[in-house]
Amino acid sequence: MKSVISLLSQKLRSGEITSAQLTEQYISEIEKHNPTLNAYVHLTFDEARKNAAAADKMIKEGKATALTGIPFTLKDNIATDGLPTTCCSKILQGLKPYYDATVWSKLKAQGAVLLGKTNMDEFAMGSTSESSYFGAPLNPVDNTKVTGGSSGGVAAAVCANIAAYGLGSDTGGSIRQPASFCGIVGFKPTYGAVSRYGLIAYGSSLDQIGPMTQSVTDAAIVYDAIRGEDKADGTSVPTPDGKTVLKGDVKGLKIGIAEEYFDGVPSDIKSAIDGMVAAYEKAGAQVVKVSIPALKLALPVYYIIACAEASSNLGRYDGIRYGFRATGYTSVDDMITKTRTEGFGKEVKKRIMLGTYVLSSGYFDAYYKKACLIRKAVESQMAEAFEKCDVLFAPTAPNTAFPLGYSGGNAVQTYLSDVCTVPVNIAGLPAISIPCGTDKGGMPIGVQIIGKKFDDARVLDVAYFAEISDLSKTAEFKGGVRV
Repeated sequence: MKSVISLLSQKLRSGEITSAQLTEQYISEIEKHNPTLNAYVHLTFDEARKNAAAADKMIKEGKATALTGIPFTLKDNIATDGLPTTCCSKILQGLKPYYDATVWSKLKAQGAVLLGKTNMDEFAMGSTSESSYFGAPLNPVDNTKVTGGSSGGVAAAVCANIAAYGLGSDTGGSIRQPASFCGIVGFKPTYGAVSRYGLIAYGSSLDQIGPMTQSVTDAAIVYDAIRGEDKADGTSVPTPDGKTVLKGDVKGLKIGIAEEYFDGVPSDIKSAIDGMVAAYEKAGAQVVKVSIPALKLALPVYYIIACAEASSNLGRYDGIRYGFRATGYTSVDDMITKTRTEGFGKEVKKRIMLGTYVLSSGYFDAYYKKACLIRKAVESQMAEAFEKCDVLFAPTAPNTAFPLGYSGGNAVQTYLSDVCTVPVNIAGLPAISIPCGTDKGGMPIGVQIIGKKFDDARVLDVAYFAEISDLSKTAEFKGGVRV
């Protein structure tokens, strides 16, 4: 993996290319590949050209940062002032927020160039991005396969080289799983390390914004640019000053392996991860066996808590204040009912109803309260595991990319694809997915490196070893902008 951001930044600062010229290259490749891939759902080329002009001015004045002038994309649930932000849902059709998400404000101040908003599962609810109102994005490695979800559009854009990097959101694996499916890097920071202000909520105690990139180096650069406390987000926390230092020295590192993470994982995925762990051992790392029994309960706990929070968060969409409104109603109540019936997709309605059910009188104690108690057990047992090791290695997903349409008849199997990622969100931990070879069919495999709370820098540094040791080879898309 190479650092696309570093290479482009060097070219921009040396005057080999201007941001305006680079932006036109990306626009050209988007126009060429997006009609097939469906990665972008809202194109913001006018904004991009304006951003590029401002970036070129910053570079001339010597005010450039590592991200100045470099084109990128945002997931369609991150607010952009005056630009479409629809969560790929009919119910938010035509919505243009009147404010910027904090992460976009930070990147804009550094001269980043926004190419457009990318495809996703509706309201981030899904594991394939097929619930999008705009149709599914296609996996650039194999167009007959899904990108994963819910940040599937960002993953497709980065994999296809039609964005240098992107920001996604991760509620139960929505950055890491599509990164795994598309053979790129996806980093989910510690809960609170990056402001959620301007991220349209799915599960507020689980959601986290993070970078999706072509290298670990790039992920660290973007993470440093967006992290930090934000007064507009009461759940955000201060992070250490200074840049994340990547050394890739793993001598003495203790790698935890929890067998619960590998239950039912296919042999080719397990073999790929075993091979990577062996390379770390050869470089001086030590493997430690740990047990986290509560992991087996993490998936049902996640779906109860996430759906409960979703039923509350999505109550604001009623057709009165913004977005889509149904016609032919006889009263306010009838209008709200028809708007939600027509505006929300099948998967979103399913999760709202499940969340409402577990919060209802008579079921709250049996489901939601019990799920919160088990959540504490997952968090506690993972903390105990970290008393014996520095990081955990695990599959990002128990499978590689599904065929398109697979989720329609295999809903349970699709939900189970989140089994390796949801514990991280439940416990609020940092984790990164990096490429780890391919399966028998040539599709990318991802390995997940999980760290302690606020040990984000260590997680990135451990992953960086794989990058500098050339352990992350995977299938690649041959088109897009060549760097």
